[in-house]
Amino acid sequence: MRSDSGKPSSIPIKIALALLQAMTLIFVITSVVFAVPPAQAPDGEALFTSKGCIACHTIGGGDLVGPDLSGVTKVRTEEWLTKWLTAPDQMLTSDPDAQALLAQYNNVPMPNLGLKPDEVAALIVYLGGGATTGNTAIGLAAGDATSGKAYFVGDERFENGGPHCISCHSVAGIGALGGGNLGPDLTTSGFVKSDAAFATFMGAPSTLTMGAIWKNTPLTAQEQADLYAFLSKATVTQREPSALLQIALLSVAGAAALIVLAQVYWGKRLRGVRKPMIERTLAAKK
Repeated sequence: MRSDSGKPSSIPIKIALALLQAMTLIFVITSVVFAVPPAQAPDGEALFTSKGCIACHTIGGGDLVGPDLSGVTKVRTEEWLTKWLTAPDQMLTSDPDAQALLAQYNNVPMPNLGLKPDEVAALIVYLGGGATTGNTAIGLAAGDATSGKAYFVGDERFENGGPHCISCHSVAGIGALGGGNLGPDLTTSGFVKSDAAFATFMGAPSTLTMGAIWKNTPLTAQEQADLYAFLSKATVTQREPSALLQIALLSVAGAAALIVLAQVYWGKRLRGVRKPMIERTLAAKK
């Protein structure tokens, strides 16, 4: 195509260049948008730590709060492990093996960690790989049971400002009724079955409530040792005589209150029934 002056027109060339630039830009954008790298499979070892499994279990290091998981893939089927890791709370309501494990390990239930299917699969692969974790190397120094009791009831505050234990937990020998009931009774809890179990759990609590409370107010090593020294010695037979007396007095007072209430209630009813009967009887005799 030529212009009126007889020279080639530059308009088609400009259009062609513009189209070429547009196509190049579209190609670059498309390459960036759709060139998404394939998703990497979750790391089973990292999940074992980040999800809090390491607080209750070892792999080849012995039992803690829960069982040693070495060789678990040879004892349990993949299907069973998948169900257990996905919804342990549901398994505990229906599966005899899960219920037996709960009873064996001091009735400390496995929490539902909200694992995704690929995370469950990665954990099973990791557990079946023969890896080991040395949780049993964690231990506690010698603790003072008197200080531990003071920490538990709140007579002595934790260094990092954490709440006193009795607000959520009970233990034999503390108060008339033992303490709070938001958390489990720690008298015979699996969390205090050994210093290693206690230290690993308190170092990284795996339950939602404990994790939220202690994440920003962790216990010092000595505070853990003192608490363990107290809790490990607390048994039902060690209730203080004053606590038993308080329980007995509360029981007597409660029974007396019920008797008085019964007398008031039934006395009114009896009078209401007897008075008309007596009046009818007297009227009949006249």
